[in-house]
Amino acid sequence: MLHFNESLEKIATLQVETRKTKTLFLLDSLGYVLAEDIIADHNSPELPTSAMDGYALRHEDMAMKRLKIASINPAGFVLKDEVLQGTCIKTFTGSLMPQGADTLIPIENVVVEGDEIVIQEAVSKGFSVREVGENYAKEELLIPKGTKIDFPQIGVLSSLNVVNVSVYEKPVVAILSTGSELLALGEEQTNDAQIRSSNNYILEAIVKKYDGMPLQLGCIKDDKRSITDAISAALEKSDIVVTTGGVSVGDFDFVKDIVLELGCEIVFKGVRIKPGQHIIVARKSDKFIVALPGFAYSSTVTALLYLVPLIAKLQQRDFSLHLVKATLKEPFIKKAKKAEFTACNVSLLQGEYFIDFQGKKLGTSAILSNMLGNSALLFTSEEDTSKNIGDQVEILLFD
Repeated sequence: MLHFNESLEKIATLQVETRKTKTLFLLDSLGYVLAEDIIADHNSPELPTSAMDGYALRHEDMAMKRLKIASINPAGFVLKDEVLQGTCIKTFTGSLMPQGADTLIPIENVVVEGDEIVIQEAVSKGFSVREVGENYAKEELLIPKGTKIDFPQIGVLSSLNVVNVSVYEKPVVAILSTGSELLALGEEQTNDAQIRSSNNYILEAIVKKYDGMPLQLGCIKDDKRSITDAISAALEKSDIVVTTGGVSVGDFDFVKDIVLELGCEIVFKGVRIKPGQHIIVARKSDKFIVALPGFAYSSTVTALLYLVPLIAKLQQRDFSLHLVKATLKEPFIKKAKKAEFTACNVSLLQGEYFIDFQGKKLGTSAILSNMLGNSALLFTSEEDTSKNIGDQVEILLFD
C-alpha cells in the first residue's frame, strides 16, 4: 500500500489530454471554470476620471482660495469647456476630467458663494483623479484560464463587454453503490439485514458542492455481472465513475477485479490511510474510476481526498487540500501507523482554530454522524505520534 503523500502526488501528476469546453452567456457561467485567458482590450479608465463629486481645477490655483465656477460636467457627457486659470468646473463621480484640470477638490472642502467656490481645505495635486489604466491596463492578463468564475469575475468580464465566455464543462460523475443489503430512499425494508444506503446520496451532494455534475445510478446487488454491466455503462455516460463497496478482500468484493477486466489502468490500489485503505483509483483514457470503501465515513473521507481533486483536474483547476493549523483542547491518542483522518469539533477564536472531540463516537468507519456539527478532520501522518493538550496539529476543512 502507498504512503498517503505518494497517493496525493499520483493524483496531482495525472495528465489529462482532453477537457470538454462550451460557451455560456456570462451570467450563466457562475460556478464554472474559465477555459480561456481574459486579457484587457482597453485601459480602464481610458481617460483621467473623477472619483468624487467636486470641482475640477488646476492645483496651482488652489492658493487663490476663490475660483469662478465656469461650467458643469455631468457623468456621461463629453465637455468641451476647459479649466482656465482662476476657474473651476463642477464635476461628478465618473465624469471625465475637463481639459486643463489636474485635481478635484471635494464638495465638502468648499463653500459656494454665488458663481464662485471658496476653498476651505486644500488637497494634494491629483487628488480624487483616476489615472488612465488605474483599474486595468490594455493587454493586462486579468483572469487566467483555470479560474473559477465568481461574482468578482462576473463584474470584470462585464466591464470588458464579454457577453459569452468559454468554460470547461463540469465533469459528469456517475455514482453507484454496491451491496445486496442496501435500500434506496423510500424503498420498503423486507428483512432485518437490510440497511439504508447513504453513500450514493452523500456522494451526490459532494459532487454538487465541488462543481461536478452527478449522475445518480443508485444501488446494485453484489453480483459480478450486474456490477460489471453497471460500471461499463457508467463509463460510457460519464467522466468519472465513483463506486462504494466491493473493494476489500471478501468473497463478494468484485469491484477491484472488474476494474481490470474493463481494461482500466490502475493508478494506485491501497493507501496507508484510516479510514479507507482499500481505495482504488483507475483510468481508461481520460475517464476515471474511483472505487471507495463501503462504510459511510470511509467513503466520505476518501471522496474528499481523491474524488474532489479529480473533479478539479478535469476542469484544469489547481487543487490542494484545505489543511490549516489548529490547537488541541484535549489529548489525541494515535491509534494506527497510518495517515489518520479523525472527526473533530472545530472552533475559531480570535483568528485561531481549536479542536476537541466532545460528542464524537468511537467505533468503526461507519459512524457518519461524527461529521455532523462544526466538524473538521484531524490529519495525522503515519509518522506522527499521540498529541497533548496545546499541541499544534493540522485539520482538513471541508470548504
